[in-house]
Amino acid sequence: MLWEPRSGRLAAWGNALLAGAVSPDDAAQAIVGDDAVHRVEGLPGEAGPVGLTLALGRLRRLGVTGWRVALPAPGHPLGLSGPPDFNARALEAEEAVVGFGAPYGLVPEVSEAGPPGDVHVDVVWRCLAVREAPPADVPSLGEAERELAEALRDATEVLTKLDVAGSGPVADAARDAYRARAEASSAREVLAPGYPARAVRVLELAQRVSLLVSLAYEHGHGGAVSAAEMAARGAALRPVERVARRAQVAAYNAYVEEREREG
Repeated sequence: MLWEPRSGRLAAWGNALLAGAVSPDDAAQAIVGDDAVHRVEGLPGEAGPVGLTLALGRLRRLGVTGWRVALPAPGHPLGLSGPPDFNARALEAEEAVVGFGAPYGLVPEVSEAGPPGDVHVDVVWRCLAVREAPPADVPSLGEAERELAEALRDATEVLTKLDVAGSGPVADAARDAYRARAEASSAREVLAPGYPARAVRVLELAQRVSLLVSLAYEHGHGGAVSAAEMAARGAALRPVERVARRAQVAAYNAYVEEREREG
């Protein structure tokens, strides 16, 4: 399964809503996805949590004209612009959305209940002040696409030598990642309406590269039985995972980047 961060869905469909490409109800439904309910807490002018539709409309009236994604990891504040409190919460959640045009950001707090197969997921988006500054370490779409192709090629070569990606689902994921560059995006709705085709292509490739990394970690050591070989595998995977996260953020942020260029 290809991983899609909740912040990515909110930014993509929130941007489509701002562009007038979808209705408020359709945007909210797409953002919630398979979760039970999403609410927003800490919204200016509201004493308690409110629904997504009301919150996105209120934030638009407060001046938000676009949404960016942040996917930070320890030592890598990807997509963040401060202040420290927002950055800390985003790092704990490993994701956030940052408003463009007004200093507001949203960090998801996820709670789950119920038995396996019938899990009830509630999400509360915490609305916090953000610093209006360029996001950290986000590449252009062109840079992201080139980095992905290079990282995937190098990592697949190393992992195959270590017998990690030589056969089975890991190899299949690697081949899919290469093919994704040329595949039409009509097979599934990768991004919301209004995004450029290149953003769709970059996001799909980044998601498939992330899948390759996760499968390589999950399927044992393969032939990497020595400590040195295991270290080599980790050294090959870490930069690929980082490149894939940067590319995902670049794709989700493409709507705002285009608005900045036009302005």
